[in-house]
Amino acid sequence: MPKTEARGARKTVPSTPQRELQELAAARIVIEEVSPEINGGRFPAKATPGQPLIVQADIFCDGHGVIDAAILSRRAGKSAWTESPMRYLDNDRWRGEIALDHQAPHEFTIIAWRDLFASWRAEVVKKSDAGQSLGSELAEAGRLIEQAIDGDRVGKAVDRRGLDILLKAFRAAEDDAARLGLMLSDEVAALFRRAGPRTDLTRYDRVLPIRVDRPEAAFSAWYELMPRSQSGDASRHGTFDDVIARLPYIRDLGFDVLYMPPIHPVGRVNRKGRNNSLTAGPDDPGSPYAIGSEEGGHDAIHPELGDFDDFARLVAAAAEHGLEVALDFAIQCAPDHPWVREHPEWFDWRPDGTIKYAENPPKKYEDIVNVHFYRDALPSLWYALRDVLVFWAGRGVRIFRVDNPHTKPLPFWEWMIADVQSRYPDTIFLAEAFTKPKMMKRLAKIGFTQSYSYFTWRNTKQELTEYLTELTRSECRHYMRPNFFVNTPDINPFYLQTGGRAGFQVRLVLAATLAGNYGIYNGFELCEAAAIPGREEYLNSEKYEIRAWDWDRPGHIRDDVARVNRLRRQHPALRDFTNVEFYNAWNDNILYYGRRTPDRESFILVAVNLDPHAVQAADFEVPLWEFGLPDHASIRAEDLVTAQPFTWRGKIQHMHLDPAVRPYEIWRLIGEADAS
Repeated sequence: MPKTEARGARKTVPSTPQRELQELAAARIVIEEVSPEINGGRFPAKATPGQPLIVQADIFCDGHGVIDAAILSRRAGKSAWTESPMRYLDNDRWRGEIALDHQAPHEFTIIAWRDLFASWRAEVVKKSDAGQSLGSELAEAGRLIEQAIDGDRVGKAVDRRGLDILLKAFRAAEDDAARLGLMLSDEVAALFRRAGPRTDLTRYDRVLPIRVDRPEAAFSAWYELMPRSQSGDASRHGTFDDVIARLPYIRDLGFDVLYMPPIHPVGRVNRKGRNNSLTAGPDDPGSPYAIGSEEGGHDAIHPELGDFDDFARLVAAAAEHGLEVALDFAIQCAPDHPWVREHPEWFDWRPDGTIKYAENPPKKYEDIVNVHFYRDALPSLWYALRDVLVFWAGRGVRIFRVDNPHTKPLPFWEWMIADVQSRYPDTIFLAEAFTKPKMMKRLAKIGFTQSYSYFTWRNTKQELTEYLTELTRSECRHYMRPNFFVNTPDINPFYLQTGGRAGFQVRLVLAATLAGNYGIYNGFELCEAAAIPGREEYLNSEKYEIRAWDWDRPGHIRDDVARVNRLRRQHPALRDFTNVEFYNAWNDNILYYGRRTPDRESFILVAVNLDPHAVQAADFEVPLWEFGLPDHASIRAEDLVTAQPFTWRGKIQHMHLDPAVRPYEIWRLIGEADAS
């Protein structure tokens, strides 16, 4: 007769291996929602030397014990970690800072642990305040000291001596009151923070990358010009020597980057005429973006500009004036570019054997043909394009503005940027991509140092507030550095077409004081606004003809340009793009905001009348609370336009902005004058 199992008998189940269970139990502390963490660590956060990187995370544990946390950081490839403390904010959110002093790839992770001594101290204080007996707790204190002495964190001889002295003093104490006083001292608390055991030490399961770029990646002012229009004579093609002659002018305006569109030979096949006409005259220079002719391609210089010796003199002269030369990298070719003949497999051809021209319907670019990046073009084209950048980097160029990167493969950019920066780590890439937001952000993630933005088309108070809040408060602040160009050879915004001189002042001040990086295209300082009717394009555009400019023509805003660039250099608050704070000004036509350093030593307020045609006034709030002052307090300030000091008394003040006089105000808050 078969045996039957007794009712209620215990069944045997497979057991979890002891080591696996111990590892599971050791992960007692939760570390999650780490910031910055871009796509799970797939891409690096971006930083610059001297600017602390803020790290935050949710960190918590079961029970009521005290926990602590720290950031571990190091240069990529190094073995030793540097530990930086974190502090509790609220709702299990912790915060810390990493000091990054070297332009090199870095990485970080987070550790957290149960702090038995801090937990003991907190419990004992509560029991002592309640008058409870502490005999058992003081016995635990002795064991905590012994555990610290036997632990693996006593790295410094001074800490070991300190623990030995503490243990002797603890044992020699006359009574419990003396032992309690000893253990609750600030010196003992500091000793345990340095050398106490870290129970249930937990490390975040990822090591996250950081790219540390040179400071100019995050803070720069760009001046764009067409070198062929610098001769002062519309009938004579400009040269690099003509550009050199313009350097003092650009320096005195306060810019630090001189950016030139393509300087290569211009194709003759299907060359465009003035105002983008399909028929070019014999003297029409064509578009510089139709790159390549029998004189050469992307690694050649337009012969009328000069030669490589002339270019080298320009780079050197620019450096002497505090300027860095940036070049355009446009991956497009004229039909007579040497590559079309030498590498037909890099281009698309129609069934009838003709080459396919570039199009962006309804626009057509008959003077341009595009390469393709796959099929027989991979990998030879990729190497050739990479080599173009290496070629110019070897001639002193470390900044490239990249034309339309969103129309080229993302894998190419990720590979190419990393390859060039492995050879020239200080290289900066600006993505000229006015396209869908997610594509713009992806380009920034995969390596582009700076990014064009939608600022050009954000004009109202609501639009600007919402857009700047997105850029400075959402995750993209960790990897996307906008460059607020106010205009370009391709874009003559409607606001500038209709805003008059005040409109140019408005857009200048907004760009220069809202962004770390900003730029203007020459003619902006002259309030050049002539447009093709109904289109955001310049009439008589320099893209298709040589212009001669009167740099002193009446109505210019050169003084405003020089002023804001000087203030940007003088005041550290204007260097950190993410610190913008919008304050109350009760008028929808006035944008009012502040920028400050964490210590408030540099605190700038800016008010801009967004209506370039009418006087606007508003009551507004002086942010006294930022200094811990009450609403009725006084605060010293300075008008940074007139350099006049003054005092605001009380939180509510009034402003009056007349665009016929000046549509903006810039103030510096100095500190408390009278809080009585």
